[in-house]
Amino acid sequence: MQRRGTAGTIAVVSALGLTAVLGGCGLTGASDDVTLTLVAADYGDSAANSSKKYWGDLVEAYEEKHPGVKIDVTVHSWNDVDREVKEMVDAGNPPDMAQIGAYADYAAADLLYKADELLSIPVQADFVSQLSTAGEVHGVQYGMPFASSTRVLFYNKTLFAKAGITPPRTWDELAAAAEALKAEGVTYPYALPLGPEEAQAETLQWMLSGGGGYTDDVGTYSLDSPANVKTFTWLKDELVGKGLTGPVAPGKLNRAAAFAAFAAGDVGMLNGHPSLMGIAAKKGVKFGMVPTPGAEGESRNTLGVADWMTAFKKNGHGEQVGDFLDFVYSEKNVLAFSRAYNLLPVTTSASTTMAAAEQDKELRAFLEELPTSELYPVGKTSWAEVSADVKERIGRAVTSSGSPAAVLEQLQATATRAESGGE
Repeated sequence: MQRRGTAGTIAVVSALGLTAVLGGCGLTGASDDVTLTLVAADYGDSAANSSKKYWGDLVEAYEEKHPGVKIDVTVHSWNDVDREVKEMVDAGNPPDMAQIGAYADYAAADLLYKADELLSIPVQADFVSQLSTAGEVHGVQYGMPFASSTRVLFYNKTLFAKAGITPPRTWDELAAAAEALKAEGVTYPYALPLGPEEAQAETLQWMLSGGGGYTDDVGTYSLDSPANVKTFTWLKDELVGKGLTGPVAPGKLNRAAAFAAFAAGDVGMLNGHPSLMGIAAKKGVKFGMVPTPGAEGESRNTLGVADWMTAFKKNGHGEQVGDFLDFVYSEKNVLAFSRAYNLLPVTTSASTTMAAAEQDKELRAFLEELPTSELYPVGKTSWAEVSADVKERIGRAVTSSGSPAAVLEQLQATATRAESGGE
């Protein structure tokens, strides 16, 4: 599709409901002006670094050269944004664009533009291949990656030096390091957050390190595979059962609490994403980062996570939406967003620039993992139900009375049932 769309003003609504007009007000100009609506997630942790600043700067630059299209952006917290969009869709009034956590349900209901109906060929081709593929439903891309991250193993350098150990490469080395840390009185030798906040992430990270995953090579759910059963049996017997995961049961430990404990100097090792660097640095923790240990060596795959830009068809503004998104996905703007929030670029061009830039050297460890990362099966409409069940059940697999095989069989049953009714 060839587009000649233009853009104008943005009004940003924060998660607190405060509206800031970022460049003009109201509809003015020609009668054929178009107003596009965008609902976006807030990646900041305070008013000072709210995502509304990113969108404000971006649209201010865009509107200088593209009069005629007004863009109203509403920014919500991650606790609210998916629900807000769903309510708009259910009310028959979807936004033109939504930058959210999932897209498959909307694609299945035929509510979304395909990516190639919106983006120019160079822009669509610039997406990192793993992320582009993860945005597909039955081979057609509907979800456009907007932000991404990977996971690596963080370790506390001070605690490791005191225990006389080096960063682990294998599960056995990780268990031995945890034993040494425990002997030195470390509260959480290895923090294993399988609590309901983000258990699906820690779960997949460990599955991948054991050669498994949520799905097999052809995309069929395989939660109860022999590899996954072996992984969680090892976790139960060699880490949790030996008291190496700290005073809080893994099924009760949330990611945010684990990160806070690491920043307080109470954690020897844990899996983390880029935001943990800033959290730990602010508290003065000296930390290192290494690839995720695997059963026999460094894990061949790591967890990748992406958030998504979607565009709804109802208002019929595909040409204008596409023109604006081409601008959003320019190398300059992708880099600006990624650097502002310590996230990985979703385009190859911006990734190449980041890999070579001295200012981004702390993100290289994560960037190097992206080509071999594996994402959640977000292209399945069943994934939301499966993910919720993982959060609910997986912690039981590593309790003293729990059965990894039984829990994983229950999760597989949920996945099979959700698939039969979801696609």
